[in-house]
Amino acid sequence: MTYGTVTKDEIAIFRSITDPERVSTGESVIELHSKDESFHKRCKPEVVIFPKSSEEISKILKVANERGIPVTPWGAGTSLEGNPLPCMGGIVMDMQEMNRILEEREGDFQVVVEPGVVYKDLNKKFSKKGLFFPPDPGASATIGGMVANNASGIQTLKYGATKDYVMRLEVVLPTGEIINVGSNAVKSSSGYDLCRLFTGSEGTLGVITQITLRLAPLPLHFTAVLVNFNSVEDATQSIYQIMCTGIVPAALEFLDTNVIEAINLYKDTNLEEKPTLFMEFHGSNEAGLKEELSLIEEISISNKCSLYEAGIGRQERDRLWEARYDTFESMKNANKGMEIIIIDTAVPLSKYPKMVDFARNEAISKGIKGYIFGHAGSGNLHMGLIKDPKDAEQAERGMEANDAIVRCAIDLGGTATGEHGVGIGKRKFMAHEHGPSLEVMKRIKTLLDPNGIMNPGKVFF
Repeated sequence: MTYGTVTKDEIAIFRSITDPERVSTGESVIELHSKDESFHKRCKPEVVIFPKSSEEISKILKVANERGIPVTPWGAGTSLEGNPLPCMGGIVMDMQEMNRILEEREGDFQVVVEPGVVYKDLNKKFSKKGLFFPPDPGASATIGGMVANNASGIQTLKYGATKDYVMRLEVVLPTGEIINVGSNAVKSSSGYDLCRLFTGSEGTLGVITQITLRLAPLPLHFTAVLVNFNSVEDATQSIYQIMCTGIVPAALEFLDTNVIEAINLYKDTNLEEKPTLFMEFHGSNEAGLKEELSLIEEISISNKCSLYEAGIGRQERDRLWEARYDTFESMKNANKGMEIIIIDTAVPLSKYPKMVDFARNEAISKGIKGYIFGHAGSGNLHMGLIKDPKDAEQAERGMEANDAIVRCAIDLGGTATGEHGVGIGKRKFMAHEHGPSLEVMKRIKTLLDPNGIMNPGKVFF
């Protein structure tokens, strides 16, 4: 497909729609919006626009659609799969100026926000009211970016992903039409679920401009658990057995020895450098939590754990989760000058030990250093594969390992991406995972975006 370019005429039109200072062609702004946290190469837009209303976005999209100019929505640039990179140039629409909390509906456990609100700021505000938005990707992501990618994180196991909290959306279609989808009701059987269609669409169908979220009550009691094992096999077997008990941890994270070593180096911690599980349990009373922990301890001991530490205090618990959140930064710190291929597969829980074993052996066989970690309780396996951008042969081996691991996950009944989205790097696996249904997705894309201007180069080839 041939796309139009942004000329001085379009720049003048965009500056008449918004304030002139919110339309930038400055080199520093262009550079800032040409790279996310992934290893994918830079893609420069021709202009960056910072809209402040749905009406502005509608007018901009009408111009872009008529002239075939690509439009790529941008949140905070924290994505790991190249999702907001402007592959075809054109316009980057930075949503961070639309950062208002529009309506607080505490009685309904709901809040209405603009897409530029940072989820950490939202949770800080509502924690004083005993409420929170549970999906927790770790990075300082915007709500709009989280909805676009259907983000999740360490608490997915108990609380679910972003899609489970999106109740209503305002979306501007490529034609400029503004629509509202979803409902403020807790449940609805009315028509197609268009909220779910736009959630996870990665900006390929329209621009999300307003979001109604469901909030959850903060837990009354919590406890954290750290368990070390002598082998990866013992750790992954424990994960499966814990989940078979019917106990649902708020979080169940697996980190291999390489990850713990990197965290110790980066955070100046002294964690035991062994395969490790971080767990957290939420409950309405302490007695119930203690009963659950006794069973968790029994399972851990039966799998030859070398350390079982429960009842960790808030300060230590916060320190452990901060270390877990900094896994990616820890890997970068331990491998300066290198690029990191981040794998984000998810498999049925019963297949998780096999998935971890395959990933580990694949990296070893290709001579690539790998870091295995992830939201193990939900079958989500992350792996960081280290490659030298100056060594083409090693980089090729790294990508071969990546492809083999992702295909293994799909063949085990899983997915190419558990939470990072398709973006650029997972497009080549879409046919393998979805088969003929991929053509249905393409028809939906064509129906809503016939000129293909919305975030081209993502999800589909």
